[in-house]
Amino acid sequence: MPDPKSYYVTTPIYYVNDAPHIGHAYTTVAGDVLTRWHRQRGDQVWYLTGTDEHGTKVERAARDNGVEPQQWCDRLVETAWRPVLETIDAANDDFIRTTSDRHKRGVQRFWTAVKETGNVYEGEFTGPYCVGCEEFKRPGDLIEKPDGTRLCPVHDKPVEDISETNWFFRLSAFTERLLAHYEANPNAVAPASARNEVISFIKQGLDDISMSRSSVSWGVQLPWDSEQVVYVWFDALLNYLTAIGYGAREGTLEARRFDTTWPADVHLVGKDILRFHAVYWPAMLMAAGLPLPKQVFAHGWLLVGGEKMSKTKLTGIAPSRIVDHFGSDAFRYYFLRAIHFGQDGSFSWEDMSIRYTAELANGLGNLASRATAMVDRYRDGVLPEPVAYTNVDLALQDSLVAAVERADAAMDRLDFAGALEATKVFVDEVNGYVTEQQPWVLAKDQADIDRLSTVLYVMCESLRALAVLYNPFMPKSMNELWSRLGASDGLGEIAEQRIAATSRWGQLPPGSRVTKGDPLFPRLAEPTEDQAS
Repeated sequence: MPDPKSYYVTTPIYYVNDAPHIGHAYTTVAGDVLTRWHRQRGDQVWYLTGTDEHGTKVERAARDNGVEPQQWCDRLVETAWRPVLETIDAANDDFIRTTSDRHKRGVQRFWTAVKETGNVYEGEFTGPYCVGCEEFKRPGDLIEKPDGTRLCPVHDKPVEDISETNWFFRLSAFTERLLAHYEANPNAVAPASARNEVISFIKQGLDDISMSRSSVSWGVQLPWDSEQVVYVWFDALLNYLTAIGYGAREGTLEARRFDTTWPADVHLVGKDILRFHAVYWPAMLMAAGLPLPKQVFAHGWLLVGGEKMSKTKLTGIAPSRIVDHFGSDAFRYYFLRAIHFGQDGSFSWEDMSIRYTAELANGLGNLASRATAMVDRYRDGVLPEPVAYTNVDLALQDSLVAAVERADAAMDRLDFAGALEATKVFVDEVNGYVTEQQPWVLAKDQADIDRLSTVLYVMCESLRALAVLYNPFMPKSMNELWSRLGASDGLGEIAEQRIAATSRWGQLPPGSRVTKGDPLFPRLAEPTEDQAS
């Protein structure tokens, strides 16, 4: 019996011309939460991220810093890009670098195969090029100033006019096949606004595109032309294949991984690179006779002061600046809660502080503190057995069933905010239940001892379910909550809990040792001037 296919999720591979900002971390957190959720569904998962290290932009950044490109890439990967994964608690399965031998081998094999199909030919290119995008531009893509200067609309910088003899990919040959694919697979690009943009672009007619560069030396050499390197995007896109074994020797573990992992289930991308992933990439795969990814999901931009997050415009914020103040779990929670994935969203310290205090500290955190403290105070830290459930207890159990169903359905749509909203609604209902049942009053009357036991159990069992639902988003604090509930001894590790079973009531064993501790989400200090700026 063949191995089951992995649920394969990718981020874009990030340029190493500079250090990462929260825009990069936003995509990586989304992929991490998605794959953690699928692990808790019981799926076999493969989560890939990495770095794009070739092209003009990287070559010039290295030159400007007085080092060789490889030295520049090595330094940034090890001091900035890999460490940020730890900062945001990403649990990726692999990290691909386009300067690695496995990647170069796969790129050369791929383009050799495509050339043999007749879809690569030699020709002349003359036109505008944006180094920031590493993209050949159409004249209609540009902003023309009164003085005749043409600007890239993404980077607001002048494009460069280049003229080269290159090798071209016969993109125009795939116009009708791409349209037919998207007609047959309406969810292959999401959200709907992104799908409409892609289809509109294809319907304008596709032009053949240069797949190599003769004026750039920093890249993967063409196997049939030593004077040319693969155009950086047609190198970088292939990481999704090379990282899982494309180009590996047949029969090896790497080759078997490719067979059980491709095609990708979701490519997560920023909307500014949608065209590469939803037009050029599927055409390349068609040319090579390979299956297409199931979905490309284009999220919006993170905005600061109304502008896209950008190192160039000095609006890039290092993830560590936010994590050092709020913690990694709050970072992960906030960006997926406050911004609807697929739309642009603004970040501000003030908004994050408000949500942190209201939803995490006063909402979930306060519920956890009250429940564990009351079990400690009224039952010497031993979870009591519920005696008899009333209608209000049963209604809360029904609410949990609904919350799990809504959250799970939202995750299928990559609606992270919707999943968090469904879970928060249940938090609010449990907090309302505690206020209504007043366990501190029940504790004063021996006649209410059985009712107090039931209420304390309901509180802790609700927290058991909440810990599972929130775990993909906030793994550190939910592991801590799981431990305080004494759940590990009776139920195993939190990452082993299944989403589908979360709403089954009564899983937390009576007699579990419940411990109180410091607040899961402590009061925030005032941000420093450096943080708030």
